[in-house]
Amino acid sequence: MRASRLQHRTGILWIAALVHRLAGLALAIFLPLHFLTLGLAIDGEARLDSFLRWTDAPLVKLSEAALVFLLLVHMLGGLRLLVVENLEWHDGQKQLATLAAAVSAMLAFIFLVRAL
Repeated sequence: MRASRLQHRTGILWIAALVHRLAGLALAIFLPLHFLTLGLAIDGEARLDSFLRWTDAPLVKLSEAALVFLLLVHMLGGLRLLVVENLEWHDGQKQLATLAAAVSAMLAFIFLVRAL
């Protein structure tokens, strides 16, 4: 009985909604860190330069690519939701969700290759 109650959570559209929300949470966590980094510029050039040298590390570059992926997933997921809420429902919703994830992954990979 319990499995049938959770069966809807295996669908691609439910997973797309979950990824959209998790990406939003991750971005909300990142934003204060971004503002702290911008604050380093106010503290002085030496502190900002030191931080910018640290950002050249490969793990930081990989994290930046993950951030680009999260931004794209959240943006494309939000656009998909706008379409769902404002236009008629059609059978291609699952394909749109999959396309949004694929485009996000591809653009994040391109960003990563260019950053390294």
